[in-house]
Amino acid sequence: MDQGSIARILKQVSGGEDEIQQLQKALLDYLDENTEIDASLVFSRKFYVAQWFRDTTMETEKAIKSQKDEDSSEGTHHAKDVETTGQIMHRAESRKTFLRSIIKTAPSQFSTLKMNSDTVDYEDACLIVRYLASMRPFAQSFDIYLTQ
Repeated sequence: MDQGSIARILKQVSGGEDEIQQLQKALLDYLDENTEIDASLVFSRKFYVAQWFRDTTMETEKAIKSQKDEDSSEGTHHAKDVETTGQIMHRAESRKTFLRSIIKTAPSQFSTLKMNSDTVDYEDACLIVRYLASMRPFAQSFDIYLTQ
């Protein structure tokens, strides 16, 4: 991955969100901007929003399950694990709130959400998609599957 380009995109995209959320917003803005050129981008946008929402839900469920498993096996709370689970839950809720706001936005209001039409071009959008895909659990565990 071209970390320099990702850093450049993050600098161009202003916002207090986390890195993943900023990249998601930049990609959604790019898709919104080009829906007049290619109508299939509307479906791509909906797919990404649904997939990200599902991923966030799965991440939350895994955090809760791992916390319950640790509690039942050890019998005591580890402050670090609880804090990590709390951070995951907080991050997941902020991402869900962001995605819900995107879902509730009518297509006619997309132009008001755009930050800067020159922020992301086609190559940057492709890079963002590859970067976000690399953050998915399957992509992260692909080497494990190959070695097995």
